[in-house]
This record gives sequence, structure tokens and C-alpha cells, in this order.
Amino acid sequence: MLLFFLLAASLAAEPVRLIFDTDMGNDVDDALALAMIHALENRGEAKLLAVTITKDNRFAAPYVDLVNTFFGRGDLPVGVVKNGKTPGDSRMIQVPVERRRPDGSPVYPHDLKDGRQAPEAAGLLQRILAGEREGAVTIVQVGFSSNLARLLERGGRGLVERKVSLLVLMGGAFLNGKPEYNIKTDIPAAKRLFAEWPTPIVASGYEIGERIRYPAASIEKDFGYVEHHPVADAYRNYKPMPYDRETWDLTAVLQAVRPSRGYFLLSPPGEITVDGQGRTRFAARPGGRHRHMKLDPGEKTRVLKTMTELASSRPKL
Repeated sequence: MLLFFLLAASLAAEPVRLIFDTDMGNDVDDALALAMIHALENRGEAKLLAVTITKDNRFAAPYVDLVNTFFGRGDLPVGVVKNGKTPGDSRMIQVPVERRRPDGSPVYPHDLKDGRQAPEAAGLLQRILAGEREGAVTIVQVGFSSNLARLLERGGRGLVERKVSLLVLMGGAFLNGKPEYNIKTDIPAAKRLFAEWPTPIVASGYEIGERIRYPAASIEKDFGYVEHHPVADAYRNYKPMPYDRETWDLTAVLQAVRPSRGYFLLSPPGEITVDGQGRTRFAARPGGRHRHMKLDPGEKTRVLKTMTELASSRPKL
């Protein structure tokens, strides 16, 4: 009996094996969320398996690669969407990628020079999941549903059902009823995802991150342990400083890795559907696979403090 409890404790303490699917470059909360994942891995709470990208811009993958390299994980696989919905340029990713020292060397070293050199995301997802054990993987999607929908389209449903235990996504709006950016940018993909994804889904709606703002003061103070920090650099280039940015994507990461800490409340089980305008609707239903997060006002300060500390954590030496 003692051996059983020791084994159970060991399994419970295993890091959450994560795939991070992001539209890096469209908003700076993606960069803060990726920094959080690295901090959680440094604490032994997460294991980042791969990053897949739904922004179809050549600087998105190199930026992800340089952030991973900054945190000592430059060999992590990075996959990109092909013919994606948002190819537009973004200073938050382009400036750090192109930043050079006086001798011409990159300020932020990275191997991946152009996103067009990276593998296609849906294929990478298939390869990563195929190598994982049953029910081992949690996916955090903080961009569009393009990559995960394409995985389903290619016959990946059975693979997902076997290898993925949970999908936590930032998407939808469950209070104001309005179309939300991540959903409305690729409505067909979002519809497919909620209709066909075979595992439980937890959604962090627009209303969660909107009410918790990342403090500009943290960018100026907490990231100053190095002269050049790729996440602070992205934050400063996203829009003129100072500004406190919504933490949409950070909330999804926190829920995925620390689901039992009570940071957020959850709706009862039910079903999320997407209409033709990108509006999300939740209907409670016993046995439903979908839930959405709710913010407990009493936890707001703790949540922000936790996310700020994680996002600004130093790389592991």
C-alpha cells in the first residue's frame, strides 16, 4: 500500500507535458505566456515539447526560437502554419529578430532564421504526439484554431484521443456575447475544433484576461537583470510605453499547468459552439466535454502576482 501511494505521489508530481500553439506576433501576451512556460519548466512543473504557430509571418518562428534559446532550450521544435490568416508584419517579433550588436552578431542568438524554413505545424503535431505516451500531453492554444483543425482534418482525431488529456485555449467571449479575435479570425477552424476535438476543453474567454492587466512597471523593473531581454523587447515594440496589457494568453498557461491551485473557477460541463460571426455560446450539459473559466475577484491579485513573477523569471543557469 505504501508503494502505491509513493507511486501515485510521483506521478502527480510529474511535469505537465505541453505543446504551445500560438499566433506569436499578433499580441504581446503570447511572448509573456511563452516566458511563463519556460519558468514553469525551470520549476519542474512543465515540459515544453514543441511550439506551433498560427501567424504566417517569417519572423514569428525565429522570434519563438530566440526566446527558447534565451531560456536555454534552443533545440525545441517549432512548426508554422502554411497559408495562414495573419501574414502581416509585426514590430514585436521583427525588431528582436533583426537586432544586432556593433560587430553584426545577433543580440538574441537563434538558429531558425526564417519561418519559411520551419516544418509545417500540423505535421509536426502528428510527429510529436506519436512519440508521446497515452494521455500524456496537454495542449495550450492561444491563437487561432487553424493548426489543430488541420490536425483533425488529416485524420489525427484518433491520435489526439489517445495522446492528449486536455486542451486549454484562449478564445471566445462568454459574458458579452461578442465575436472574439482568436475565434473570428478563423471561424471554420474554430467550429471544427469545438465540434470534433475528442478531449476535454477548457476555454479562457476574453473577459478573463481583459480584467487582469500585465503591469508596464514589471517590464521596466523585473526584466532588467540583463541588458537585452527578448520578451521585454517585444513588449516595448508592440506599442508605445508605458501600457498595461491584458493577460489573455497567460491565464490559459496558468490554468493548464496549475489546474488545482484555485486561480480560476470553472463553469459546469457543457458544450461550446461557434456561430457564423465568431460568437461563442456555452450550454451546460451533463457529460459535456467543454468548460470555460471564470474569474474569482478574490483571486485576482494572487493571479496577477503569480503571472508577473513567472513571466519575469530568470533563465535557469
